[in-house]
Amino acid sequence: MPSEIPADSVGYVEPQIAYFNEPLPLRSGRTLDSYQLVYETYGTLNAQRSNAILICHALSGHHHAAGYHQASDKKPGWWNECIGPGKAIDTNHYFVVSLNNLGGCHGSTGPISIDTSTGEPFGPEFPIMAVRDWVKSQARLADQLGIDCWQAVVGGSLGGMQAMRWSIDYPSRLKKCVIIAAAPKLTAQNIAFNEVARQAITSDPDFHAGYYFKHQTLPRKGLALARMLGHITYLSDDSMREKFGRDLATGKLNFNYEIEFEVESYLRYQGEQFSDTFDANTYLLMTKALDYYDPAADFDHDLSQCLSKSQCKFLVLSFSTDWRFAPVRSKEIVNALLRAQKPVSYLEIDAPQGHDAFLFPIPEYVSILQKFLAHPGEPDAH
Repeated sequence: MPSEIPADSVGYVEPQIAYFNEPLPLRSGRTLDSYQLVYETYGTLNAQRSNAILICHALSGHHHAAGYHQASDKKPGWWNECIGPGKAIDTNHYFVVSLNNLGGCHGSTGPISIDTSTGEPFGPEFPIMAVRDWVKSQARLADQLGIDCWQAVVGGSLGGMQAMRWSIDYPSRLKKCVIIAAAPKLTAQNIAFNEVARQAITSDPDFHAGYYFKHQTLPRKGLALARMLGHITYLSDDSMREKFGRDLATGKLNFNYEIEFEVESYLRYQGEQFSDTFDANTYLLMTKALDYYDPAADFDHDLSQCLSKSQCKFLVLSFSTDWRFAPVRSKEIVNALLRAQKPVSYLEIDAPQGHDAFLFPIPEYVSILQKFLAHPGEPDAH
């Protein structure tokens, strides 16, 4: 971290834990009898409890969205550029809540948690989650915090799908919905990418059908391969060309199967780092939640009908070089909202970073987000 905490940083933050003993019925038909959610908050909740914003994370995300846990942190939370005093999500005016979803591996109940009935980690026995299950658990967290209505629910990628689900399942509990680099459902190509990633994990000899903890192993190679594949889909061809080109790692061709190109070195590093910090069963679970997401399926596959009961204002954002969730997928959401006669603003942002662009402080992106989330008393984007 910097030698001095910047004035626009939320500074040091400490994760909190919310405990729930009320059973949670799941989309799969199973039930979680009890569970916990790890979350962080930034800013101050006002006396009316009316200034709260919920941040929903993407596939490999977690609760640590801004600030620092300790002085030794090498970098701040994953969306630090957008959350803080005077930033797009202004903690001078808003109380921001960011959590780790159920099934995650950063403190919320998930596959690495201890199953009290066995005294061992849930592992593959942990139930597969659906986006609606996460939203239901988030609503219970809001209840525990005394928040009846969010000023906004915001998310990118899989987080954007959660934000959309909030507008469908709890239409009276959010005033604004921000859907960034998302889609109304996955294409066959996206499902295929997820399946290849899962096969990479499950075919690792150290996977042991998901019971790797019993065997005191970790499927590092499989998880690293899954991450490498995913990472390729998050970047654009332009960004990879600019960052790596065809640069050689050793300056010459060696005519063997070891690392020769810089991009190979980069991908292997990313995969190895990820395999040391993420749980393989969680990765399987998260990709399945992506595959299953299709809220319009409950409305005869009519997305406009699906969104017809929403009561909030929408901001939908896409990025020009995102081919994982291309702008045309965001436009599907926008067109459905227009058919349902809902207030929606849309912007396709010209950015070279591909799907990962939603994590970068691109000026046009940050500006429209800030205008849409202008705090009460200031004009917003409408």
